[in-house]
Amino acid sequence: MKKFLLILFTLTLFITTQSDAQFKDYVMKGGIQYNQLMPFSEFKASYSYTARAYLAFELSRLLAIEIGGGFGQYKTEDDFNTYSTGTSSDKNYVKSDIIPIDARLRISPGNSKNWNPYFYGGIGLMKYVTKELPVNPNVPDYFEDASGWTAFIPLGIGTEIRMSDNVMLDVSGGVTYPFTDLLNNFVMGSWEDASANLSLGLTFAGSDDCDTDTDKDGLTKCREEELGTNPNIADTDGDGLLDGEEVMTYMTNPLNKDTDGDTLWDGAEVKQHRTDPLKKDTDGDRLMDNEEINTYFTIPTDTDTDDDGLMDGDEVLTYKTDPKAFDTDLGTISDGVEVGRGTNPLDPSDDLPKPKEEPIKVGQVITLEGINFETNRSDISSFSEDILERALGYMRDNPELEVEISGHTDITGSREHNMGLSERRAESVKAWFVSKGISPSRIITVGYGPDQPVGSNDTEEGRFKNRRIDFKRIK
Repeated sequence: MKKFLLILFTLTLFITTQSDAQFKDYVMKGGIQYNQLMPFSEFKASYSYTARAYLAFELSRLLAIEIGGGFGQYKTEDDFNTYSTGTSSDKNYVKSDIIPIDARLRISPGNSKNWNPYFYGGIGLMKYVTKELPVNPNVPDYFEDASGWTAFIPLGIGTEIRMSDNVMLDVSGGVTYPFTDLLNNFVMGSWEDASANLSLGLTFAGSDDCDTDTDKDGLTKCREEELGTNPNIADTDGDGLLDGEEVMTYMTNPLNKDTDGDTLWDGAEVKQHRTDPLKKDTDGDRLMDNEEINTYFTIPTDTDTDDDGLMDGDEVLTYKTDPKAFDTDLGTISDGVEVGRGTNPLDPSDDLPKPKEEPIKVGQVITLEGINFETNRSDISSFSEDILERALGYMRDNPELEVEISGHTDITGSREHNMGLSERRAESVKAWFVSKGISPSRIITVGYGPDQPVGSNDTEEGRFKNRRIDFKRIK
């Protein structure tokens, strides 16, 4: 017994404690135990033991079947019967060799890295043979040695303690109840010869754990060691995808939560946004997935969120339009149509074509309504500038056009004065056009004074109309 304990202690010192024992997913494991027995019988308990070997087969992560057998000694001291003085021994021992064989169901509810507590219960057969009896002619049971087979029930609790990948220290305690009263070769009433036990042993994983999947992520331990993932954590990088899903389904990096570098975690791309975790720009619209989701609020799986015929990236990066608005400038024409025909998708004024104006014929005179002057004045008012802007647009749109700008007055003052005033008024208008970029060669000026009235000089209203500017196309 001392040698057995010494062997256990020596093995314990030399086995590393830095890796995970095969508490689960072991398929099969075996071990040896030393059981210190405490007999319960009619007699006083004495040193008893069994040495046991066993094999365990995993049924599930909770249940296992254990088959074991061993050899031991059931020893008691007869302190019940009366002995005559002068016996050959001070101690009156009853010794029986026992060979127990049993099957146990083990229940392991825990899932710790370092401890694996369990309960066990089972049934077995035990061979017993009496080997030593005290000499006492007053005890009829001692006239012959008892032997035979008996059934028994083992019950107990224990725990495995991690020592290395495949080696565990096993500590347990329990009771054994046999269905016989002959282990001590003495029968008194219905007393059965049971025992309690305290056990110490070593368990060895009986199979290579290379193909086990402790964290249930779909990858074996050896495969995880190749990849560098943690075989005890189902989602090593914490991105919301199991390591097995990343490796075998999505082809992402199980050690990098953002495989494509678009700042979206792989799990969020797959499960929430439905984007490709291997592509920064899933839909190929020139915007990264995270920009579409967090900045522009467009759909990262649709190249044209607003269905206007322009890709989201082109709207943002090239045309500066709103990728969520079909018609950014609200001018009734979609952004894609405007870009296609060359109009500005940010300017609603060019969405609809302007009505064509009838061209001015050579010799046709047009009075610019609103270009009027104060009496004896030739300066252009701010109101008049607004009117001239329209004429300016026409001059720019028709670069071949040449005009005569004529100034007119009412009859207030002398004719000579009014002739000069009308000329100055015409020159003032020409100077304004030239300042806006119209070539002076396209404009001639003339002053007609009061000679071409369009209203009665007898009324203030008529005189106001006569103080005017006329345009006449000359080419």
